[in-house]
Amino acid sequence: MSQHQVKVVSKISEAEDIASFELVRVDGQPLPSFTAGSHIDVHVDAGVIRQYSLCNPPQETHRYVIGVLRDPASRGGSAAMHDRIEVGSVLEISAPKNHFPLTAAGRSLLLAGGIGVTPILCMAESLAQAGAAFEMHYCARAPERTAFRQRIADAAYAGQVHFHFDSGAAEQKLDLPALLATPDADTHVYVCGPGGFIDYVVNTAKSLGWPSSQVHLEYFGAAAVDAAGDQPFEVKIASSGQVINIPAGENVVQVLAQHGIDIPVSCEQGVCGTCLTRVIDGVPDHRDLYLTDDERAANDQFTPCCSRAKSALLVLDV
Repeated sequence: MSQHQVKVVSKISEAEDIASFELVRVDGQPLPSFTAGSHIDVHVDAGVIRQYSLCNPPQETHRYVIGVLRDPASRGGSAAMHDRIEVGSVLEISAPKNHFPLTAAGRSLLLAGGIGVTPILCMAESLAQAGAAFEMHYCARAPERTAFRQRIADAAYAGQVHFHFDSGAAEQKLDLPALLATPDADTHVYVCGPGGFIDYVVNTAKSLGWPSSQVHLEYFGAAAVDAAGDQPFEVKIASSGQVINIPAGENVVQVLAQHGIDIPVSCEQGVCGTCLTRVIDGVPDHRDLYLTDDERAANDQFTPCCSRAKSALLVLDV
């Protein structure tokens, strides 16, 4: 995947603990085109790569805009973006990738929770530009924690956007069962935000009869996994026959790196799929948010940044 050098030309506080960054190429050339739902890998610091959704209109190629939430549990990404990256900073980014694309539909229902608004906002821009039918619901803790409010208010599609605040009156809160009450074969649902918000939407839609093929989602981070019962296992490298022990408490990527075997990683949470590795034999213990249920059931690939093994040995195509 090609890399691009970009500089920060604006950094704006969009809400409490949320900043937007406008990026342009250092050489002044156009950036690669992208579609709604795309994200880029940002090399925030040495060895720290994070994914951020593009939230500017997708017809723009002169700039990318990303929104970053300061995460109190930051592992070096969001804190660095907020504290050290300023106007004039130069960053390396990937070309856009899209695991959350829009599907042609008679109507789109866009559901955003918190910072999950970034890809959803890009979808709204794209659908509005195309004159497509859509409705957007944006849930946040409070107005002061709601990014891009003014941008939405100024948009031609402002009337299609509904805000819901945890701190607000009961009547303005999202009534999801009512919103999804009648499954519609011509409507597709898109949801992005914290894991609990996504799970609520997905489970509600399922309980009301929505086919999973009409509900699209993107997680921003993986939930914590209870690792108390983890057992050691072995990994066999198919290319060399080398067998390596993976202790409890260490992940496959880290241990293989100690033995000179490097697997590309990015999010380190099983969200992005960068480290996806083919499994020749054995049964993985899937802990990612990237693979579908069918892909997991096939047991022929796994994410070694976070997943482990149910069998005593995994043979990897490395």
